[in-house]
Amino acid sequence: MTFAPQIQIPATYMRGGTSKGVFFNLEDLPEACKVAGPARDAMLLRVIGSPDPYKKQTDGMGGATSSTSKTVIVSKSSKSDHDVDYLFGQVSIDKPFVDWSGNCGNLTAAVGSFAISNGLVDANRIPENGIATIRIWQKNIQKTIIAQVPVTNGEVQETGDFELDGVTFPAAEVQVEFISPVDSSDAMFPTGNLVDDLEVPGFGTFKVTMINAGIPTIFLNAEAIDYTAAELQADINGDKNALTMFETIRSYGALKMGLIDSIEEAASRQHTPKVAFVGQAKSYTSSSGKEINAGDIDLNVRALSMGLLHHAMMGTAAVAIGTAAVIPGTLVNLAAGGGVRKSATFGHPSGTLKVGAEAVKNKEDWVVNKVVMSRSARVLMKGSVYIPGNVQ
Repeated sequence: MTFAPQIQIPATYMRGGTSKGVFFNLEDLPEACKVAGPARDAMLLRVIGSPDPYKKQTDGMGGATSSTSKTVIVSKSSKSDHDVDYLFGQVSIDKPFVDWSGNCGNLTAAVGSFAISNGLVDANRIPENGIATIRIWQKNIQKTIIAQVPVTNGEVQETGDFELDGVTFPAAEVQVEFISPVDSSDAMFPTGNLVDDLEVPGFGTFKVTMINAGIPTIFLNAEAIDYTAAELQADINGDKNALTMFETIRSYGALKMGLIDSIEEAASRQHTPKVAFVGQAKSYTSSSGKEINAGDIDLNVRALSMGLLHHAMMGTAAVAIGTAAVIPGTLVNLAAGGGVRKSATFGHPSGTLKVGAEAVKNKEDWVVNKVVMSRSARVLMKGSVYIPGNVQ
């Protein structure tokens, strides 16, 4: 029996923030994969090693977690006022689908670096030494993101002393600005309320803040579900009842937010919305053994991604946290002490993160001009990925 040989595709394996993913230049993809559709999805699934019933992704580049089962496609921008277009695919670990419904804020930090290193940014926009301002068009959510990428001797500077909780080693700081994360034509609060009552069959009714900023997110109070928001992954991810509760909350929240038309659709939309629970600032020991003092943070937040508690914090969820924190009356704002603020420092399982946000009230609606945070990024490996030639 004859089998098709493997094909190789140029790719770069990168860390961005607290995530890792396989990055592609659109022009390097096989012809059938240069456009969205089954061929592209099949290719990315095989590259990452999904679907894997063992949930290990041993036969692919994935790392068997939501943070490491990611793909990125970058190209020169079709928009004259942007440098590159960025498309993100969240690959399911054990199911045969790629979720294109949202962005990855962590990998966003690596997009500018990848674009510069792969010749996708005009040379006149890159200083010999200094900061390159890379204008990114995030195609999944149709938003502008600005990445401030350090450059030394005309090349991306990846090494440095910036420390990011959730990442073991220091690197160069990359400031990321999410510009107008909510369209003026969209509802930041899809129900029109800062706080809603969400009925979740089998579990009760919860006070929630549902927001579209960075990524659709459902926030609820930790105490309402018998937590403190100081929990670590082991406290949640081994509890099947807890995970079922969170997935049910996510499904009914998605329905109330208008993201799906039926509960059944939630199963095929795993990437969004996110579910997070918040609590007042509380001291705890992070997953790395670092002591987090209540006096150094405004609140604690824990968030789930792809059905499990995240080991740190998703970048897009951090945008939602920062946005909700500066709007008086949301559950996030109240957990942080309430009132008017311009930023919030929150505790997550791996440590802390500060997020700044500019929000103003326009008549009855809130408008967020931008959300800013610092991340880091680094190339881990560059070359080609291989997949069987019969993948389709």
